[in-house]
Amino acid sequence: MLRFWLALLPLSSFGGGLGLFLVCSVAGYSLTSAQSMAPRDYRIFDNAAQKEITLAELADAGAEAQVIFFGEQHNDSIGHVVQAELYRELLARYGDVSLSLEMFETDCQLVLDEYLDGHIPERNFIKDSRPWDNYKTAYRPLVEAARGKGQKVVAANAPRRYVSLVGKKTQSALKKLDAEARAYLPPLPFFAEDEDYLERFQEAMGGGVHTVSPAFFQAQCLWDASMGYRIYRHWKKHKPRLILHLNGSFHTDYRQGTINQLRRYGKKMTYKNISSSTVPDVDGYRPRWEQQMATADYTVVTRPFR
Repeated sequence: MLRFWLALLPLSSFGGGLGLFLVCSVAGYSLTSAQSMAPRDYRIFDNAAQKEITLAELADAGAEAQVIFFGEQHNDSIGHVVQAELYRELLARYGDVSLSLEMFETDCQLVLDEYLDGHIPERNFIKDSRPWDNYKTAYRPLVEAARGKGQKVVAANAPRRYVSLVGKKTQSALKKLDAEARAYLPPLPFFAEDEDYLERFQEAMGGGVHTVSPAFFQAQCLWDASMGYRIYRHWKKHKPRLILHLNGSFHTDYRQGTINQLRRYGKKMTYKNISSSTVPDVDGYRPRWEQQMATADYTVVTRPFR
């Protein structure tokens, strides 16, 4: 689902403005290594080939892409272990693999770089970078893997204060910010006219075509535009062999959202996307190939953490 739960609160009893509240939807489950998992805690499917594959075979996707999008469920502890193992496999396979994260906002890039470069201790990094509640168990293993191999990590998400501003006043409000603030944002105006994505967003928010205001949808698109632009800018500047980007699956399912935004900035960039979800019975899961192919290049299913 979405990076945040979005709750719309009417500011008047009828026809008034809408306030946007951003509430982090992360749970702090704990798994520390692949050894914590039973063999059937997850399964991976190559949707085009219509077959089950191994994690090592999933890493083969890097041979055909400059970016791999991993669409996660934010509270899926087993999924987070799969991500960490995939990143380690990509590092071993391709060497130069940058990590890009929805979980850090662009105004924290300096602090993140200072930590990766060894200028500040982890306690200061944690204090000043506003990590998600489950950072230690979910994302720290990836950041530390990048740090250990001298790889760069991209803080890809727009600062939430600006997302909230757009949700209240549309993206036109961003033009009134000073140049220093706008440096944390994608080029303005950002694209927010994707009808297919809007329809899916409306369904996620509860249905009907009038349930989502233009400002509210633009706030969602700002997340996507920020992530797409930061990925593109990082690739253009540093030319890594590969970028692994993590975000909530809603942002990249059906190759919409963040992927669509990236294609606007880097029209020739190549990518693969992974969509993950939890299922009650991993062993009994039967692939729905047509739906899975429409959603992503690869599907990862995991059991709910117990």
